[in-house]
Amino acid sequence: MLLGILLTLEIIVALLLTGVVLMQRSEGGALGMGGGPSGIMTSRGAGDLLTRLTWILGISFFVLGLLLTVVSGRERGASSVVDRLKVGGIDPKTLNQPPPQAPAGTAQPGPADGPPAPLQAPTPTVSNPFLGEQPAQPAPAAPAKQ
Repeated sequence: MLLGILLTLEIIVALLLTGVVLMQRSEGGALGMGGGPSGIMTSRGAGDLLTRLTWILGISFFVLGLLLTVVSGRERGASSVVDRLKVGGIDPKTLNQPPPQAPAGTAQPGPADGPPAPLQAPTPTVSNPFLGEQPAQPAPAAPAKQ
C-alpha cells in the first residue's frame, strides 16, 4: 500500500519536474533576446519562481526515490536466505550418515557393489553440414617461441 502511494507521488513529481524544466527560458545562445516586462510577472520573477520550484521538485524527487528503495527493501522480507532455508535446524551429526538400508528382498536402484562410477563427459563431435558428424580432432600445438 505504502509502496504504491510513494510510487504514485514519484511519478507525479517527475511529471511536474519535467513540465517546470521545459517552461524555463533558455539562458544561452539568444544574446539577451528575451521577453520584456510584459505580462503578469517579469522575466526575472518568473525565473526565480521556476528555479525555486525546480529545486523543490528535484529534492522531493530524490527523497521519494530513497524512500521507495528503503520501503521496497523492507517489504521484500527482513529474513536472509539462510533464515529462509532453515539452516539452523539441521543437525550436523546426521549430515554424513549413510542412508538407511532397505530390507532384504527389495530392489535398490544403482550398482550393488561399491560407489557409483564417476561421470564421463561425452566425446566431442564436429557438426559439418557437408561431411556430417565427425569426431573432434585435437588442436595443433603452437610453435615454441625462441
